[in-house]
Amino acid sequence: MFKEADLRESALNSTPTADTLYGLFPASADRSELEPISPSEMPEPYRQLLVHSHHMTVTVEEFYGQSVDVQVLEVARVGETYARKIVLRLQETKKVVQFGLVSIDLSLLATDVRSEIESGRTPLGRVLIQHDVLRYIESAGYFKTWPTAKMCEWLQLPKPEMLYGRLGAIYTDGRPAIGVMEILSPCTAPGG
Repeated sequence: MFKEADLRESALNSTPTADTLYGLFPASADRSELEPISPSEMPEPYRQLLVHSHHMTVTVEEFYGQSVDVQVLEVARVGETYARKIVLRLQETKKVVQFGLVSIDLSLLATDVRSEIESGRTPLGRVLIQHDVLRYIESAGYFKTWPTAKMCEWLQLPKPEMLYGRLGAIYTDGRPAIGVMEILSPCTAPGG
């Protein structure tokens, strides 16, 4: 189990890993092995959806042509480090389009931003945008993965198939405050 100092460091780490992000969720049944790939190895449309420096909330909403809602699956907190596993679900069709895991150093965010994030009602990207938090997103790598049974359940997959994702850090006011892992549900064409 991570200690509070380790968790704070992982939330501030500009190169998050699956190990640091899963640090608050030991023995997670959803954790799969990640195989690193380069951006050029990422097939379309996943390259379009993952290889950029934008919030995934905005990216998947543009791709699917509808807004997304967040569903919080699990939360963990140690001191000022807040972590959660989520899925993003299309508002109209209710299709799950993404699994995410985030670790956030809440001490680097304003009280109203922290409160809205902890409420679990709004996707993280939308919260940061609506509160005009000065931010940028830095990639820490791309990967492919074969989902576990638990991940298939969360992503509503009838059977396992190759998934693609990215690791990254979100900087707020020039400081790495948020580590993210984002894994997309299978998709084949723009408009999904």
